[in-house]
Amino acid sequence: MPMTDLKARFDRDGFVVVRNFLGRSELEQLRARLDHYIRDIVPTLSDRYAFYQDAARPETLKQLQNMGCDPFFEDYRNNERWCRLATELIGETCHGQDPEWFNKPPGTIHPTPPHQDNFYFCLRPAHVATLWLAIDSVDEENGCLRYVRGSHRAGTRNHSSTRILGFSQGIVDWNSDDEARETAVQLSPGDLVAHDGGTIHRADPNRSTKRSRRAFAMVFQGKSCRRDETARARYLAACQAQHESMGLDVSATPAFGPQAGATADAG
Repeated sequence: MPMTDLKARFDRDGFVVVRNFLGRSELEQLRARLDHYIRDIVPTLSDRYAFYQDAARPETLKQLQNMGCDPFFEDYRNNERWCRLATELIGETCHGQDPEWFNKPPGTIHPTPPHQDNFYFCLRPAHVATLWLAIDSVDEENGCLRYVRGSHRAGTRNHSSTRILGFSQGIVDWNSDDEARETAVQLSPGDLVAHDGGTIHRADPNRSTKRSRRAFAMVFQGKSCRRDETARARYLAACQAQHESMGLDVSATPAFGPQAGATADAG
């Protein structure tokens, strides 16, 4: 699909799917680097940067943040293919934050609550997009993303605390009208979905007993964005309180990367 068509759909719907964004060789390289990171680096990370469904079971690893401690992923923020797409969709020069990794292991019982990423980011103007790449096949059984089409044009909804690690805030007034407007996005490995920072999205539990739902994502923000520091401080305080209530060690901060500690939740 031409870039102009992708941009038009993104502006209209608040999200757009790019099929075969990464070819087989590029996807296999990324998978290999992710395997290395999970095997060799994750065991050294604190609770701030590696989230588990059950900390006693390494196979339940569900989310990784601030992956710039690895030179490959620090450099990957500048990947030309990703940066070109993000710049086209956002409509201005932008830069990528540290990569993130998500998983819903088989049998994960919790949903991802409906939320808007920019509630976490607190950027004004909200010229920000999340690019989410499927590592596994993603469908309704294993918890595909669901978007409320056009919701990015209606402003930021009220959020409040959840008990879901990695998604500390969810939309308060989620309702049947929102659900009726949802689009379930099914992806094959290497497909990508990009969404605006204001687009409402969520995901169901992974009801599969054998299949994971792994994804790799980067957030890109336009050069015009400025952080609302008051809103950000309020959000981070709520997030830290939630993590402490769940018994996580939130005191340790890694000594790497310009974005260390910058993201407490992810879209």
